[in-house]
Amino acid sequence: MSIQINLDLMLVKRKMTLTELSEKVRITVQNLSILKQGHARAIRFSTLDAICKALDCQPGDILSYQQNPED
Repeated sequence: MSIQINLDLMLVKRKMTLTELSEKVRITVQNLSILKQGHARAIRFSTLDAICKALDCQPGDILSYQQNPED
């Protein structure tokens, strides 16, 4: 996968648990966990917006691009 999810890093930086984030953005812990583990196939802009507001960060703090070596 080329897109890396750095949600766990932002949670540590903000001293917030996944459960706390779930309550703030009104998304289930299970769905946030899928995103955090990099298993999500898509993310809505409204979800990304809510996460960024709750964590006081930019989308680039959560998502990054890593080029595959075989590309």
